[in-house]
Amino acid sequence: MDTPSLSPAALDKLASIVGAQYVLASDEDRLCYAYDGQRVECVPDAVVRPVNAEQISEVLILANQERFPVVPRGAGTGLSGGSVASNGGIVLDLTRMDRVIEVDPANQHMVVEPGVITAEIVSRAEKVGLLYPPDPGSVKVSTIGGNVAENAGGLRAGKYGVTRNYLMRIEAIAPTGERFASGAKTRKCVAGYDLVSLLCGSEGTLGVITEITLRLVPLPKHRKTMTASFSSAAAAGQAVSNIIAAGLVPGTLEIIDNFTLRVIEDYAHLGLPVDAGALLLAEFDGLVECAVEEEGRLGMHALTESGASAIQLADDADERERIWQARRVALAALSRAKPTSILEDITVPLPKLAEMIQKVESIGRANDVSVGTFGHAGDGNLHPTILTDERDEEEMKRVEVAIGQLFEAALELGGTLSGEHGIGFCKAPFLVQELGKGSVEIMRRIKRALDPNNILNPGKFV
Repeated sequence: MDTPSLSPAALDKLASIVGAQYVLASDEDRLCYAYDGQRVECVPDAVVRPVNAEQISEVLILANQERFPVVPRGAGTGLSGGSVASNGGIVLDLTRMDRVIEVDPANQHMVVEPGVITAEIVSRAEKVGLLYPPDPGSVKVSTIGGNVAENAGGLRAGKYGVTRNYLMRIEAIAPTGERFASGAKTRKCVAGYDLVSLLCGSEGTLGVITEITLRLVPLPKHRKTMTASFSSAAAAGQAVSNIIAAGLVPGTLEIIDNFTLRVIEDYAHLGLPVDAGALLLAEFDGLVECAVEEEGRLGMHALTESGASAIQLADDADERERIWQARRVALAALSRAKPTSILEDITVPLPKLAEMIQKVESIGRANDVSVGTFGHAGDGNLHPTILTDERDEEEMKRVEVAIGQLFEAALELGGTLSGEHGIGFCKAPFLVQELGKGSVEIMRRIKRALDPNNILNPGKFV
């Protein structure tokens, strides 16, 4: 482990800002913040845990004076290296800022601090008959600040959209320490530059978010949940395209390939059809029962016409929960199969989904690596997960080749490197391939203008 480069004087100043008990500098504490969900290891010099905007501002002013990096962090569940200290400096742990400030059913909004767990937001909304739709796989542990920083998506994104679609107002601290706000609690607001959208997905490089006003929607009262088995993952992917082409918009539409099905069943014993080439999980939801029933009927017809070998309806809430548990434990199950799991996040236009699935399978075979694929089929977002052992240098070389080929294939089909996990520094070398040098240079200019000393989360995608 590297020796911390922060001076004792800097540590003392940080302690005077947030309190000595909230500056963590032991080897054990630093190691706890050296990883994210992708198992990237970058040990910070220290961890600082502020509790309000004033403290964050003072920390950033000090960082500019002393020239040490600051990396904002929530629960550390990110999957692209965005919340680890790749250039040293301090990790700014925002999990103490965990207040739900306001829930307003009349205006359908909620005001929260960045450290609130996403599942708590969903729960508080449901208590007043509303829904916060973004539903990342890490919903039970991830924080809303991290969701905003990564523009998190999730299982409901195909119908309801992603985090950006539910942001009304943001308060934040600029990299140089100034407080600012953008947006409003109104349904429309075009007052000045849209700094809300600028910060969303910026991965903590342009500001530290301190307060978020979220838009809520009416909670669906009726749901129709089903699974459909297919002979192959590509056939299931084509069924997704057929469903959308038929004018249907499922609340959730997920895909699980055979490899992943078998791993999940071995892990969770849910009674899944492990002989199926792939499984589609679909749910139609809404406020009017007859409309949901009709969508469900049309959805089943589209699945049958697409070649589904079996369709199973959820008869009750317990059966529905079992279906969605299968999807939610996919990553945990795959992570147990081999010592190292590398979860990717490619997204393609829906008509190209079946072709992308076939390319994933062929890339795995060509490089002799194990790949399990699942994902948010309803918006074209796949999560090919490569199972390997990072101690096997020869195999890791093949893995790196496979990852590059996955990215190239997605871009060739008009897709993107990342649908929801972000770029961080894991995918930074590939960003020019998607956006071009001109776009990346514009982003660098924005970064330089707001963060002239390159204090906030340096070494990430720009």
